[in-house]
Formats: sequence, structure tokens, C-alpha cells
Amino acid sequence: MTEHFMATREHRRFAEFAGAVRKQRTIGICFGPAGVGKTVSARRYAQWEAVGPVADTWGPRSRDVDQKAYTAASRARTVLYTPQVGGTLKALREDIQRGQRRVDICIGEALADQSQSIQTTHAGSSQVEMIVVDEAERLSSTGIEWLRDHHDRTSIALILIGMPGIEKQFARYPQLYSRIGFAHQYRPLGNDELLFVLDRYWRRLGRTLNPEDFTDAQAVAAIQRITRGNFRLLERLLPQIQRILKINELDTITDDVIEAARSTLVIGTT
Repeated sequence: MTEHFMATREHRRFAEFAGAVRKQRTIGICFGPAGVGKTVSARRYAQWEAVGPVADTWGPRSRDVDQKAYTAASRARTVLYTPQVGGTLKALREDIQRGQRRVDICIGEALADQSQSIQTTHAGSSQVEMIVVDEAERLSSTGIEWLRDHHDRTSIALILIGMPGIEKQFARYPQLYSRIGFAHQYRPLGNDELLFVLDRYWRRLGRTLNPEDFTDAQAVAAIQRITRGNFRLLERLLPQIQRILKINELDTITDDVIEAARSTLVIGTT
């Protein structure tokens, strides 16, 4: 997913939102339909492709993996966490604290490598500046209250990510809701962004996308109709298009090719 990461407008807006939450040491909520890119943006902001393997699994690794994790953790200063379905308060507390300790260690190693003194913040000895909780609708009421209390006690910024309606759910918790400083609605790809993504994909296939060409315009319209700007669905559809081209030894992406690719997918409500 991140191999061909594309910085869309929505990702840039998310990064600006996350940066503001982190700088202000406040609480932010991000909500949007499934598959639009919330998790991808959160992982990208937290640099979790590098930090995650070290924070999630503590054990022997190569020096290169460690160094990448240390550098990434020092830049992001962020812990990314996804609650378990039906998880307990004890599990939430232990997982968050464990992740924070491990990211702290990574940041400390990066600062030591840079011959910098480890400066403590008003959050105590922690160098972590933000915790991002994905799929926050899984949280129990006690879990939400614990996160709010953890934020109050440590001044570590907090972002809660979930589906549309999660902002109304949190309104039932006055102490949490009164502390929310920023809210961000993550939207599907617009037409211009979809063209940008498809242009990159066409080029990876050795082709050139020309929206003025009738065949290309029909293909783009078919993709717009099928995906409605849903990034996850687009990522599922594009490899199937490539497979249909290869199987049938075709050179042109047409709306028929796209419909054939679509027929291989299970597409629910997006």
C-alpha cells in the first residue's frame, strides 16, 4: 500500500491537521467512510512502516532496521495504536504504555546517535508527543475516559480516528468533547485527484492517460462510477485491470476491461 504512496490533497490535509493537534498538545478527531485513506495517512504521518515493526515486536533485528526505526521515531514522535475488538481497559492501558515506552527508547537512541542530550518535556521523561488511535469506535466508555485522563496527565496529544458519526458518539463524553481542539473530515478522492492517481497508474503500465481521448475518458468514467473516489476500492480494482489486460493480451484500458475487472471483485457499500 505504501510502496506507491501518493500524497493526495486529503493526505496533506490530514498531515496539517495532525501537525496542529501535535503542536497544540490537544485532542483531535478524524472521521470518514471506510476505505478513503484514513489509516494509510495515519501510518504515513507516524512513519509506522519503519517504527511499527520495532514498537510492536521487541526483539533482535538488523542494525539497518533499528536505525531506520530510530530516525523515523525521532521525526514523528507518534505512537499509532488500533484497539482490539472487545478489548479490555487493562489491555488498552498496557498496549498504549508499552508502545509509548518503546517509541521513547527509539527516540532516545536517535538522539544519542546524534550526540544530543535527551531533553524532557512537560510530559515528564516521555519524548512521545502524540498518540493516534485508529478505529476508535472499538473503544469502550472506560477506554475513552482513560485516554482522556492519560492526555490530561501527560499533555500528550491525542487523535481518535473512526467512521462518520464518531464525532457524535464522543459528544456523549463532555470532559473529552470539551478538550477537542480540531476535527477533520476525511473525504473520498475528488475527480481531479482521481485523474492524478490514474495518470500515475497508467504510466506504471507504460501507457499515457489522455482525458481528451474518448476511450480513456470512458475508462475514467467507469472507474469513477465503480469506486466513487474510494481509495481502498481503487487499490483493489487496479491490479485486476492489469490482470485482465495480461490474460487477454490487450494493450488498451477500456471500459469493457474495467467492467471485467469489476466483476472479479466483491464490492459492498462504500
